[in-house]
Parts: sequence; C-alpha cells; structure tokens
Amino acid sequence: YHHGNGTQSIFYDRADVLFVSIHGDPAHEFPWFSGRAHEMGDGDGEGSNVNLPLAPGSDFVAWSAALETALDAITRAGVDALVVSLGVDTYEHDPFGTFTLNRSNFSTIGEQIGSLGLPTMLLQEGGYAVDDLGHNVAAFLEPFS
Repeated sequence: YHHGNGTQSIFYDRADVLFVSIHGDPAHEFPWFSGRAHEMGDGDGEGSNVNLPLAPGSDFVAWSAALETALDAITRAGVDALVVSLGVDTYEHDPFGTFTLNRSNFSTIGEQIGSLGLPTMLLQEGGYAVDDLGHNVAAFLEPFS
C-alpha cells in the first residue's frame, strides 16, 4: 500500500534494475516525499523507475489497470527475474490502507504476476489485518504452487 521509497532510492540512478511500485498516492499517504508518477529515475537510471500511485479507496479495477501497466513495463524491459515486495495492506479490511482488494483479488494478482514465467522471489511486507493476513498471502501464493 505504501511506496517503496527505500528501494526506489537504492536503484534510482541505475539502468540495470527496473523498479515498479503500485501504491497509495503520496498526496494522501506516507511517504509524502516519494512515489509520484513523474519520478522516473535519474542519470543512467532514467526510465527505469515506474511509480503507479492510486487514489484513496481504489478498487480492484483501478489496481488491475495499474498492474497491467506494471506488467507491460516489465515485459518491455526484458527483465530476467522479479523481486516482489508483497504488501497485502491493500486488503479491504486493512486498518492502515484504504484500497478495497479482497482475498480472491490476491489470487488473481498472483496468477497475473506468475504468468510472466520469470524466476520470482516474494518478500512479505505490509499487511496488518492480522486475522486475514495469512489467508491473503496464501491466496497470492496459490497460483505459484
């Protein structure tokens, strides 16, 4: 749900890593200083940074459109592998996010990312709806098994 400002900072001036982030619009969500769409990299890294900020209350239709843009960027870049910072704080009942994704949406997202057929490492990050956290992560992972 929140922009990966630290990851962006590490790779911002590098052309050998494509960083793509779907997150809450920094005009409304922390971190307010990073994650705007116009931040596209610097120097050698120009064009290797893709921010897809979404409005508060965004639903799965909006999130899916952003994911399609992200997957297109990944395909065009011809990346060899993915590292996914999996934040399930996009869940409709998460106490710290405003997006409205449900459990079945996580399965669909996992399926779409998995369809790229790339070696993929998943890093569990956000998700604070404690009773639903494991179920949401499992739904995302299901298509990978």
